Amino acid sequence: MKVSRVILLSALLPILLPCAAAWGQQPAPSRVYVEPLDAHTLAEVKTLYGQLVAAENRHDLKAVRPMVWDSPSTLFVAKTKTAAEGNWAGFWGTDRVTEHFHDLYQGPFRIEPDYSREKVVGLTHDVAETYVPVRITVAYAGQTPVPKPFLMILEWIRTPAGWKMATDIALPIPPAPPSNS
Repeated sequence: MKVSRVILLSALLPILLPCAAAWGQQPAPSRVYVEPLDAHTLAEVKTLYGQLVAAENRHDLKAVRPMVWDSPSTLFVAKTKTAAEGNWAGFWGTDRVTEHFHDLYQGPFRIEPDYSREKVVGLTHDVAETYVPVRITVAYAGQTPVPKPFLMILEWIRTPAGWKMATDIALPIPPAPPSNS
């Protein structure tokens, strides 16, 4: 009986070893990117970004609010009222985000997108990202209202009510270092 097990094992070993070696291995990831959103959907998100900026430039919170995702996970990264608050911070939740927009709109506030450099991509079938270099003029929290360069990065989420802005990050672009020439 022991001999038959040994014979069986030796017969199966050439078959089982490659299977055991492959166990748990994942196929190599595809190196070809496939956009998860069709051209119509990308154009829709691009249009929504333009509508959002237009409403913000009008300081029209009633038009901005429905474009914002109704979630405690909604995020707006922006300047705080005081340096003691961290100077820049994340404002979380729909109410807090729209409250911060309201505060920004109390003085000069304008976004000037460079639409020639706008990029909209799908991250998944339900998440899209908008990237646009902009100049923002704002007097919030003691700032001098002169246009300053930012990279505006928005995440959009598809909801039953349509695409909504889930994350808004205005990343300030620091001045270029002085040249040594």
